[in-house]
Amino acid sequence: MEKSAVHLIVRGRVQGVCFRASTREKGFELGLAGWVKNCSDSSVEIHAEGNTSDLENFIAWCKHGPDTASVTSLDIDWVKPESMTTFDIRY
Repeated sequence: MEKSAVHLIVRGRVQGVCFRASTREKGFELGLAGWVKNCSDSSVEIHAEGNTSDLENFIAWCKHGPDTASVTSLDIDWVKPESMTTFDIRY
C-alpha cells in the first residue's frame, strides 16, 4: 500500500495543553509515522505519514485535539512522504 503524507499547522490554545504528547499518542494509535513540534507563533506543526484513511482520521482528531485544547484553525497540505518510521516530538 502506498503511503500518503500530510503537513498540518494547528492554531488556537494548543501549547501548554499536552497537544504534542496527545498528537504523538494518536499517531501511534493509528499506525502513523511523523513528528510534531511547537512553533514560535504559538501554533503546533505536524508532519504525518501513513495510509490515507488513517491520515483522514488523524486530521479529524487534530481539528479538536485533546480535551484541554481549543483549536481555532487547521491548515492542511498533502505532501510527499519522507519514509519516516517513528512518530517523534521535536523541540
